[in-house]
Amino acid sequence: MTDTPLISVVMAAYNGGALIGDTIASVLAQTLPDFELVVVDDCSTDDTLARLREVEDPRVRVIAAPRNGGPVVARNLAFAAARGRFIVGLDQDDLCHPARFAVQHAFLAANPHVVLVASAVDILKAGAISGPRAPFHTSPALIDWRLQLGNPLVWSSVMFRAEAARRLDVFERVDRLYAEDFDLYHRLARFGAIARIDTPLATYRIHSGGASQRYTARMEQSAAAVLAQPYTDLFGADSPRAAHLVLHHFTGGVPVPCRDTLAEVGRLVAVVHGHFMATRRPDAADLALILAEYARLWWRLGDACVRSGTLSRADVVALCPAGLAQHPPSRMRSATSLLIGTGRALASRLKKA
Repeated sequence: MTDTPLISVVMAAYNGGALIGDTIASVLAQTLPDFELVVVDDCSTDDTLARLREVEDPRVRVIAAPRNGGPVVARNLAFAAARGRFIVGLDQDDLCHPARFAVQHAFLAANPHVVLVASAVDILKAGAISGPRAPFHTSPALIDWRLQLGNPLVWSSVMFRAEAARRLDVFERVDRLYAEDFDLYHRLARFGAIARIDTPLATYRIHSGGASQRYTARMEQSAAAVLAQPYTDLFGADSPRAAHLVLHHFTGGVPVPCRDTLAEVGRLVAVVHGHFMATRRPDAADLALILAEYARLWWRLGDACVRSGTLSRADVVALCPAGLAQHPPSRMRSATSLLIGTGRALASRLKKA
């Protein structure tokens, strides 16, 4: 390996001894071998550091942090030590498919205007693998649109240009903990387009020890802080509340408590969407993808509200943003949601009686 590898993988490690071996094995199995893996152990209390030091491959560089500073600090240390021209994000419990580096590097080489490319991911939960979640077909314009409403990318699937990231004041910001990747994407977008390869190139593990499962509230709080900044021009002093409502309900799919809240969420998203249309001016193909995703998220929230019994199907239809009625959910899905909602409402009335 040369002193300047093509790719640097940056990884923060903390008490990941049970899974990190498989993660490293998936990196070492890459078909594109010109890389280094920079792992910072954040003062693990299990055998993570010992396992890392047992890896006999010169491409793996292990750094023991002097003190426990959390994943953002550890990742910043790894990035500071990285020497590659392209950076790969990877968490200690996720897996790379063998051709990941080769495919993503080829994409960035062929698209110099793109600063970061992610990929779709397979989901590994309880020992079973399922395919990618929607949306299944994307474009840089759709990813840009989704970034205005929440985080559509998995950190363990991204590759980006190191020169762009080194132009930032800091790689990842500690005050955006658990949404530091979402914040990074917004800041990198100043230097180029963000794209996604719709073929899965990584496997994302869902397990009880994962940060996304343990720190959901903090993650949402940090993500709302990321969105509140660009929302200031649209909503002024109300931008923190707007960001929370959009993330929690529209992007998160959590049912609203009442009809007025759904109306407010619909209005907020419509403002963001209108601003995007006016400033980005997507072409017809991109617009079709955006409207399909807009509708999917709206009807998903609507179905959740109907199923929870907080709203009727008539409420959801009446408040549907302009243009989305052309993309209704399937009749089977609507009927199922209505049946579930009716059953829950009846059960609630019987309980009160």
